[in-house]
Amino acid sequence: MISGLVQILLWQGLGELISHEWLKTIPGPVIGLVLLLVFLIWRDRVPDAMGLVADGLSQHLGLLFVPAATGVILFLPQLREHALAVFTALVVSVIATVAVTVIVLRLLSGNTPHE
Repeated sequence: MISGLVQILLWQGLGELISHEWLKTIPGPVIGLVLLLVFLIWRDRVPDAMGLVADGLSQHLGLLFVPAATGVILFLPQLREHALAVFTALVVSVIATVAVTVIVLRLLSGNTPHE
């Protein structure tokens, strides 16, 4: 399990290095995740140690929402003031996400809508 965690952290570190030196507008963890994805696609499988760590982390994914929820509570007065704008942004983003997902799924699956 330590081996898998070290591998994941190395990809994040590489992403941080690239972000710091060349791509300053893109966060390092995002670059690291993209590089890890490319590596895993190239390798055509997930190493067992890395899969074990990923399974463990995904079981506790809900803990990552605690800081976000704390931030929402901290800025509750501003949220109340701009509630309509926030609600509108949430609804529009959900609709856009579903629409893009449907389009990408249809393009990748090769299926066309039935007439």
